[in-house]
Amino acid sequence: MPQNRAMMEQPLQGLPQTCLPYGRQSISAKDMEAVLRVLQSDWLTTGPEVSQFEKELAAHCGARFAVACANGTAALHLACLALRLGPGDTILTAPITFLATANAARFVGAEVRFSDVTPDTVTLDPHQLRHYIQRGEAPRMAAIFPVHFAGHPADMEAIAADAREAGIPVVEDACHALGASYMTSGGETVQVGSCRHSAMTVFSFHPVKPITMGEGGAITTNDEHLYHHLKRLRNHGMTSNQDEMVQREMAVDQNHEANPWYYEMQELGYNYRVTDLQCALGRSQLERLPAFSARRREIAAAYAHALQNTFGDVVVPLRVAAGVAHAYHLFPVRIDFEVTSKTRARIMQELRQRGVGTQVHYIPLHLQPYYRTRYEFKPGDFPASESYYQQCLSLPIYPGMSEADVEHVIRSLCEVLGVKP
Repeated sequence: MPQNRAMMEQPLQGLPQTCLPYGRQSISAKDMEAVLRVLQSDWLTTGPEVSQFEKELAAHCGARFAVACANGTAALHLACLALRLGPGDTILTAPITFLATANAARFVGAEVRFSDVTPDTVTLDPHQLRHYIQRGEAPRMAAIFPVHFAGHPADMEAIAADAREAGIPVVEDACHALGASYMTSGGETVQVGSCRHSAMTVFSFHPVKPITMGEGGAITTNDEHLYHHLKRLRNHGMTSNQDEMVQREMAVDQNHEANPWYYEMQELGYNYRVTDLQCALGRSQLERLPAFSARRREIAAAYAHALQNTFGDVVVPLRVAAGVAHAYHLFPVRIDFEVTSKTRARIMQELRQRGVGTQVHYIPLHLQPYYRTRYEFKPGDFPASESYYQQCLSLPIYPGMSEADVEHVIRSLCEVLGVKP
């Protein structure tokens, strides 16, 4: 296969794997050395590695600022807090996403509404979104949270245009999509995280994501006010920045010199800080992201070629829109289970018996008991999301997979579905 595989640093070998998981981290000796360096330093948390990681992440994404935090859920919550969302507000997102996208709005007392996805990319459908905004049925629509599902960017140019016209801020849920990009109608390539079409972009660094910090998250923004607000909110609502002090009589002495011990809690915040240990790993992983991304795209291309030539319309990958560089956090396929005469559960069990782990991403949020009860949702409310859910299955994809691993997945799928390779 192309050179990108060889370009990656050799991951350390751990215990032998009995099953290919749907996703897995890649930790190299250099990654471990970065963490060890911090363990041997004077700082373990909230030190120079955090600020340096934030600078490097912002530079990679092409944004002015980045704020690192405890995890992707914390990042979504911080984004809601920074927009001052609360009771009486409503956010809109897609039904196909992880629980945290909607839950973050509920944490601050805002209500949640859903708009359906496109059938082919499973991202927020701009046409459905436009109709929803124009109907004006929800209480104050205070924010839109498009999800870059599986690593494929939503149609941000169209979404942002409608949101801007309606005066609604946009927060990109890019927890799947670090390293992705898309092309605008004018031919401009936009890196996910640059906030070209949003107020903020949110990332996750869970072990199966494009890069890992064990756990971790971040928000990028080009708005300096939001940046300082996010930094306060992740640290108990507290600041030691003299330029932000509101109680000047306590912040300085009689000679107007800053009191070095002084800090202010200006609002209620949270302990969503991240450690230097995590950010040291994050910095090392960020250096490896181009090779990770290239390898994921190679695997996806091999899958797509094999599926097209072997399964016809029975097993179909999701479409990649023109001009999109997909991050391939996940590789979901749609399977016509009626044609196979096997249930999804049976297929997953038989694949696992052959050493292939799969997963379902995701149960539509409007069918989760909490949201279904709160808003009286019912099956049929979002047909494109439900159709996708009925057919989806995520195949293994991660940078450490070999060509033999990919072939094993395809061969196992052929055996389970009774198809000749």
